[in-house]
Amino acid sequence: MRFTTERRLDGGVVEREFALGEIPGVLWTPASASAPVPLILLGHPPLGLHRMYPRLAARARHAVADGFAAAAIELPGSGDRPRWAAAEQARADLRRAMAAGGPVSDEIVDALVLPLVDRAVPESRAALDALLALPEIGGPVGYSGGLISVGIRLAVVEPRIVAAGLFAGSLVPRVMFEEARQVTIPLHVLLQWDDEGNDRQAALDLFDAFGSPEKTLHANMGGHTGVPQFAGQDAAGFFARHLLPSPAVPG
Repeated sequence: MRFTTERRLDGGVVEREFALGEIPGVLWTPASASAPVPLILLGHPPLGLHRMYPRLAARARHAVADGFAAAAIELPGSGDRPRWAAAEQARADLRRAMAAGGPVSDEIVDALVLPLVDRAVPESRAALDALLALPEIGGPVGYSGGLISVGIRLAVVEPRIVAAGLFAGSLVPRVMFEEARQVTIPLHVLLQWDDEGNDRQAALDLFDAFGSPEKTLHANMGGHTGVPQFAGQDAAGFFARHLLPSPAVPG
């Protein structure tokens, strides 16, 4: 990992851009902490880190204020990373299907999502290797947001992730339902009830498929971008319960 920039933000937040090989990323940490802090890996849609920066930075500031470090890496084929012909074709097929007003076929969903999951998850795990080697960051790790299929795969294969906050707002291949049954970590799942780009019943079926003994579904009225502010506060409480040390009980 090579840090390329560093700046101090309001609220005692240090923001550093980094490169992990060819993969760009951003790390946010407390300017001062008495001990290594837990990490939240921030997921995001494949729109590019620069385009997503305002939303990611806002989420990261809240995470740091709650006692965490936060980090995000660029997804394969997004932002300034090399174009990925198969992904571009899958996105074009999706746009045509949605413009036609018909259902999106399983073939399009598989071509769009599965190769991205196969590439993004190993890169996220490599980023965790590098981030957790930093002296200011300890465990445990949480995963928050982004493509839900990436979150599912990470929850299955990455033991350092002990809790995940997932957004049921992206297309999910049928095969991921089988992987969801293998998820056992605590889950906080957010669903926008009127999400125009999401199959509500599929999202409910996916939630039912999760094998986690502790899983909570937070459903709010409104479209994809209408997530209420208090939903973020609920997610913050979830991560605090599962990632931060419990207060000492007086003897």
